Amino acid sequence: MKKIIIAILLISTTVAYGQKQKKEDIAAIKAMCGCYDIRFNFAETFAPDKDYEFHENYTSGALEYVFPISEDKDKIVLQHLLVIGDTMIIKHWRQDWLYENTDFYSFDKENTWEYKSKNPAQVKGQWTQKVYQVDDSPRYEGSATWVHVDGKHYWESEADAPLPRREFSKRKDYNVMKRINRQEITDYGWVHEQDNDKIIRTEDEDVLLAQEKGWNTYTKTDDSKCEVAKKWWAKNQAYWADVRLVWDELFAQNKTVAINMKVDDKIMFQRLFALEKEMIGAQPYDSGASKTKIKAVIQMHLKSDQMLTSLK
Repeated sequence: MKKIIIAILLISTTVAYGQKQKKEDIAAIKAMCGCYDIRFNFAETFAPDKDYEFHENYTSGALEYVFPISEDKDKIVLQHLLVIGDTMIIKHWRQDWLYENTDFYSFDKENTWEYKSKNPAQVKGQWTQKVYQVDDSPRYEGSATWVHVDGKHYWESEADAPLPRREFSKRKDYNVMKRINRQEITDYGWVHEQDNDKIIRTEDEDVLLAQEKGWNTYTKTDDSKCEVAKKWWAKNQAYWADVRLVWDELFAQNKTVAINMKVDDKIMFQRLFALEKEMIGAQPYDSGASKTKIKAVIQMHLKSDQMLTSLK
């Protein structure tokens, strides 16, 4: 009887600890929401080839609004919007946080993401961060446990990714970025720290070209500066909800996804952004017609053998 009581107490303690941990995790994820002055800083730090010519450091800044667009007990979706001047809004990247997720799309190379499934034991207590591009196409995914210790709150994971936007149109000397991403909540907002390997990937091997350090700071500023972003999202959110639904249909097939980002001299995000203006401009908004056209655009850019349901 004593052993049974001890076992019950241990189970109860473990459950209570897990619930407390998850609450802290959710609070840390939601702490990334707000209106931010952001600074991007990247510097190449090492190359194994002594003749490698290091590229210039990259710095940039912007005003960005980060906010939850959906939330349940095991999933939090955060959308980023860039605020340019007083009127211009650019839909930026998206991060989905999934608790104990087992389904992954891992980047390989050449705009190809391979579906992989993990055992539940491998992701117990972990959160997956799924990062999406401006058109809600895949970018990279990593899974890890949030750490809350000594007043610090951070999450760190490794993931392969395509070239970042700051380099994909300028460089052809590598084709995979192996990223170590660290999100840490700070007293001023949060920081996205990166330690990245620039990899030349072939069928047979990975060769390191160079390494870089990234330090991106999100400093909270007055919410009124992002009011224009809130109004823009209220007007445009229905269209982007339909875009996410179409992508979700594709991901649900659990197959490799391969994308031609540029077809007939147009990049996929250009087509989807133009379609947004067309569909939002035609009031009242027609979700059915919108999804049909969204599917046609995405299908045009798929180079894998997947087909979207309404187009079979």
